[in-house]
Amino acid sequence: MNSNEKKIEKIIDYLTLILISIALYFAFIYAPLEKVMGAIQKIFYFHVASAWIAFFAFFITFLFSIIVLINEKKIYDEIASSSAEIGIIFCTIVLITGPIWAKPVWGVWWTWDPRLTTTLVLWFIYVGYLMLRKFVEEDDKKAKFSAVVGIIGFIDVPIVFMSIRWWRTIHPNVLQKGGGGLHPDMLKALIIAVIAFTFLYLSMLFKRVKVGLLEDKIKYLENKIRN
Repeated sequence: MNSNEKKIEKIIDYLTLILISIALYFAFIYAPLEKVMGAIQKIFYFHVASAWIAFFAFFITFLFSIIVLINEKKIYDEIASSSAEIGIIFCTIVLITGPIWAKPVWGVWWTWDPRLTTTLVLWFIYVGYLMLRKFVEEDDKKAKFSAVVGIIGFIDVPIVFMSIRWWRTIHPNVLQKGGGGLHPDMLKALIIAVIAFTFLYLSMLFKRVKVGLLEDKIKYLENKIRN
């Protein structure tokens, strides 16, 4: 990593800390308390922001998987796989915060709602993506096979997004015109949370790609010593 990349990473790290602090303030102090759901509604800001990052991370995996099939440069495969790992982390947060929020509101921890079901399928797809990378040892095959899964798996992202429009669902639609009935201050808190989590994703991606490239160098040196 050159000096310019290090500077960019530091700037992103500092902005992430600042934005996360602002997001916490807006979510817990600035945004009004929801009249029906009460304090549990506060989890909504981080639930939706995590969903956004999961979708965005899987889009980056999709994009760089296409690039991998065109150009086999190691860095592209590393970005694709690193983004998938981060996407799974945020998708897991979505699947954990969703039931926590749903229990007092819907009365159940889980329901096979179209949005929830397609999100769970998405999680399994990218867990499968990472498992494939663990089982395939040859770097070239690993990159190509996982790239194909990364491209095909992304098909579920627009399905998750459109599920509340295509099927009957009890899941709220916060992205419809007018913010889905959100109070303007709640909408501000949500937007800030999404921006903060986007910078958090970028910070994590920089670090994971860097670690991945170092792991590859260590693996190369170990093979060289053995031979």
